Amino acid sequence: MKLYLSPGACSLADHIALHEAGLDFDRIKVDLKIGRTEDGRDYRQINPKGYVPALEFDDGEVLTENIAILSLAADKAPGLTPEGAFGRFRLLEMLAFISTEIHKAFKPLFKADAGEAEKAAAREILGKRFGYIARAMKGDYLFGGRLSAADPYLFVMCMWARKNGLALPDPLPAFMARMETRPAVRLALEHEGLTEPAAS
Repeated sequence: MKLYLSPGACSLADHIALHEAGLDFDRIKVDLKIGRTEDGRDYRQINPKGYVPALEFDDGEVLTENIAILSLAADKAPGLTPEGAFGRFRLLEMLAFISTEIHKAFKPLFKADAGEAEKAAAREILGKRFGYIARAMKGDYLFGGRLSAADPYLFVMCMWARKNGLALPDPLPAFMARMETRPAVRLALEHEGLTEPAAS
């Protein structure tokens, strides 16, 4: 199994989750600006969408999108799914919210040609959505005292928030500190050359 990633990109969430699931996989870095893997291949031949993540299986099957890969990690390691009859669906609900309402809202902050008004609007929206997440947290992690497959995704979004000078409401700073101590997180950051999470 191979995970195609770009250091500090959203693929870091999948990188962490696959480690948390105890899965064996290779990591291949992608230069998204030129669309090439670190071993010189055309990345669009692997993922025609042109962005990360992509997870390639030994039989050549390729899975893309954070929601899908994080769900797969949870299926492989059931401890990454919240407990209860609705646990799997609550996980999907949270992954969808993070993907569509938080992840996508960062776009103006990463666009070189975005104006200050557009960036200010994005920061306002992100503030509200992180506020919702902060109110929804049920304990040390999103769903209580046990990490789920959604927590690595939230962690990466919080990293992006810090990088862009966004203040995170409580209890998200404590959540970040807690995540940074986890062996899977530290290993993924090391693999991606991100020794200082706040600066990634």
